[in-house]
Amino acid sequence: MAAYFSIFLVLVTLVTGIIWALDAWLLAPKRRARLALAEGQGDLTEPAKAQMLQEPAFVETAKSIFPVIAFVMILRSFLYEPFQIPSGSMMPTLLVGDFILVEKFAYGLKDPVFRSKMISTGEPKRGDIIVFKYPKDEAVDYIKRVVGLPGDRIIYRNKQLYIQEACRGQSPCPEPRLVDRAEVNRGEFSLDGVPQIRYRELLGNVTHDILIDPARGEPTAFYFRQDDLPAGEFVVPQGEYFAMGDNRDNSTDSRFWGFVPEKNLVGRAVCIWISFEFDRKPDDFLPSWIPTGVRFNRVGGLH
Repeated sequence: MAAYFSIFLVLVTLVTGIIWALDAWLLAPKRRARLALAEGQGDLTEPAKAQMLQEPAFVETAKSIFPVIAFVMILRSFLYEPFQIPSGSMMPTLLVGDFILVEKFAYGLKDPVFRSKMISTGEPKRGDIIVFKYPKDEAVDYIKRVVGLPGDRIIYRNKQLYIQEACRGQSPCPEPRLVDRAEVNRGEFSLDGVPQIRYRELLGNVTHDILIDPARGEPTAFYFRQDDLPAGEFVVPQGEYFAMGDNRDNSTDSRFWGFVPEKNLVGRAVCIWISFEFDRKPDDFLPSWIPTGVRFNRVGGLH
C-alpha cells in the first residue's frame, strides 16, 4: 500500500504541475491576448474582463492542489514518513499502537517510484532500528534492528547473541564476541501467561532492551540455512544486513528468511511521534480499531 501511495503522489504531482505549467506558458497568454483584442474593439465592463481572464475549473483545481501535494511528496519521499507499529516483534522498544517517524534520507536519497539510489548519504550502523521492504514480499514494510553488517558472522545459540565482526583490515581478525546483556526484570510483559525476561543489551554503541521467552525453545529447524553453516550461524553478504526484532522469541526476522538487501532499505526510525493504547476491558464494546487512550509518556522515545 505504501508503494502504491507513493506512485499516486508522484502521478498527482506530475499531472497538476503540468496543468499549472501549461496554463502559465500557453493558456494564460492566450486569454490575455483575447482580452487585448476585445478591448481594442470596444469598451468592456469589469465583469466581462474578469470572465475572459478566468481560469478553467480544472486549472484552478490543479493550481490549488499542486503546492500541497508537491510538499507532501517531497516530505514523504525524501525527508520523513510516518509508520504505524502493527505487531509486537519490537517489544519492549516499540509497542503496538506506536506511530514512528522514519528518516528517509538516512541511507541515501531514492526516487519514490523505482527506489533507485540517487545520492548516498550514509549506511546502517549496528543497533539502528530500520524500516525496510520485506525481501519475501516487497509490498510489505518491516521494522527490525540492525544486528549484522556486511561481512559479519552472526551466531544465535541458546538465546545468546554472538557477533564476529568483519575483518576490515584488522590483524588479527576479531574473534566471535558474546553481546553484553544484563537482566532488568521479569513479568513486566507476558505472553499467554508466561512472564517474559527483560534484558538490557549493548549492541554496538546502542543500549536497548530485549525480551526473552523462557518457555519457548529455539526453532532452529526453521532457521535460514546458508551454505554449510550450522543452524543459527550466518555470514552477512556484502551489500546486505542481518536484522532482528527486540522481542527475540516472537519475531520473524533474518534468522528465518535471510538478509536485508541495501536496496530494500526505507530509512531509520528516529522517534515515536504519538502512541495509542488499544487495550480493551471485558465490558468495552468499542470496535478494536478505536484507541482507548494516548500514551503520552512514550512520545519522543526510541532507542
